[in-house]
Amino acid sequence: MRLRFLGIIPNSPDTDSPTIWLDEDSGDLLIQSYRASEEEVKACKEVGSIPGHGTDVPDHEVILRLPKVMRQYLPALDNE
Repeated sequence: MRLRFLGIIPNSPDTDSPTIWLDEDSGDLLIQSYRASEEEVKACKEVGSIPGHGTDVPDHEVILRLPKVMRQYLPALDNE
């Protein structure tokens, strides 16, 4: 896996710092950020996604809250 650092939340302390990396082999993003609160997860479940998909979050997944300022580090879509 070849990771490339994309960015960290500006003016963050030495700890508690949302960060984004790009896996250059797969194109996947690895994101360290704040775990969504129980209230936020509940709201996501209420909104849902597409018909037929469950709204429970599997144990191997997590809903993250990515601060708005971190969007500047998301790579542009390249229509793969």
